[in-house]
Amino acid sequence: MAAGKKWRKFCGWTLKTLGWTAMDPPCEHKKSIILGVPHTTIWDLVISYLYYTSVGGDAKVMVKDSVFVWPLTPILNFMGAIPMDRTSPTRMLLSTIHAMNNSETFHLAMCPEGTRKATKKWKTGYHTIAKKTGATVYIGYFDWGTKRIGRGEPVELTDDARADTDRIQQIYESMHLVGKNKDCYVTH
Repeated sequence: MAAGKKWRKFCGWTLKTLGWTAMDPPCEHKKSIILGVPHTTIWDLVISYLYYTSVGGDAKVMVKDSVFVWPLTPILNFMGAIPMDRTSPTRMLLSTIHAMNNSETFHLAMCPEGTRKATKKWKTGYHTIAKKTGATVYIGYFDWGTKRIGRGEPVELTDDARADTDRIQQIYESMHLVGKNKDCYVTH
């Protein structure tokens, strides 16, 4: 459900009040996956929601199901969060693919790191979803060092998920991004 004009303005005002600058409009493609890097804190979700809503976007975001507890559940649902059962990655991927394929417009925000902890080997689920749905993948970012946030540019995918993910990690490395928790974001 798209946010109303007043809510979008409020989200933009809040983002600016927190010192952030929105760099890009919403994704141009009807089916998109916006990668969110570096993911080092739950606050990345809040900042990303404020950004994407303020620019007129409406994105879903995958959140581990254990976070869906009172009083967070209604807030997460309002923000477009989708509970993710990390014990069954295949079931999670299939349900996301099904939802995206059965929607005319579906923007999905994902963190390829798969965790807020430092990790060098990123997950490739975004690649599987993109290939099965025809979604365009964007190099989204939230840089706590400069407080700039954007959906970034689209990136072309091949049929090699691991090679594409390694290439995308190199793109992010060249961006010199800073996570809120600096020790939780590592590059190659």
